[in-house]
Amino acid sequence: MFRLPESWVWDFWLADDDEHYHLFFLHAPKALLDPDARHYRASVGHAISDDLKTWTRLPDALARSDPPAFDDLATWTGSVVRHPDGTWFMFYTGATRTPDANIQSIGYATSTDLISWHKSPDNPVLSADPRWYEKLSDRQWHDEAFRDPWVMPDPGGHGWHMLVTARANHGPPDERAVVGHATSPDLRTWTLQPPLSPPGEGFGAMEVLQYENVNGQGVLIFSASITDVSEARRATGTTGGVWVATADGPLGPYQLADATQITDDTQYVGRIIRERTTGEWLLLTFRNKDRSGTFIGEIADPKPFEMTSAGNNGHRPVLAPRTR
Repeated sequence: MFRLPESWVWDFWLADDDEHYHLFFLHAPKALLDPDARHYRASVGHAISDDLKTWTRLPDALARSDPPAFDDLATWTGSVVRHPDGTWFMFYTGATRTPDANIQSIGYATSTDLISWHKSPDNPVLSADPRWYEKLSDRQWHDEAFRDPWVMPDPGGHGWHMLVTARANHGPPDERAVVGHATSPDLRTWTLQPPLSPPGEGFGAMEVLQYENVNGQGVLIFSASITDVSEARRATGTTGGVWVATADGPLGPYQLADATQITDDTQYVGRIIRERTTGEWLLLTFRNKDRSGTFIGEIADPKPFEMTSAGNNGHRPVLAPRTR
């Protein structure tokens, strides 16, 4: 369990340097009193662990910039990858306020040791492009949702791919969530591409994407709150939570309509990681709320994660039961 007595902790991402597991997390002071106010006070914290359960806090990795800047409101969720030259890259969401709402775009920082991070002077490196993606000016959603970058190497060795949570520029307003896509030859220069999933799949917005190959099966994990799923999906009784969709590979195609919900809204932001010594896949989430609806804001211990057969539906992600 990772908790801070003075702060709420929520979205997070992980990195493994072959010696320690690194936890990067959003946090904001409980002195705000209102948990909903935390989003506009978010900094990126840092902790390390040998077992994904006991964590030692380190100095914060990132904080918002002085205005004017793309991240002068808050620094939000991201991911960390290592360049072949040994440099670590943290891609993250920057939020800035406009008179109407906030706008989100993508920037990055670099580090040689995962401790000290330096924001790129070229930030932001990606923003929503109206050729494919909805803009705030379309007035179909409460903000310009283009965030939560997940960066991974091209499976053929040809550069890098970034998945982002985004909204298409067409379709029913409550079903425009898509898997956004960008490519890069070097992690520094990025070109936005069309989305890897269609609108109309039952989600108005998604959060915190992650793609992994789990024992030969492509897996996309994402989260959505009850307010971000479509009216039709709410009618099925969903509470919001963490979903998993399968895919043929990192570039999809992603069929979000077939995603399986694996937690309710008491847990949020699912991240999976392969345990270094055993090879077992583990799922971590943050504790979102208790049964009364009160926000908690702490990261739970990992649970086993596996893919099991689901009959004629192919493969379906489930949490593996503990037998001991």
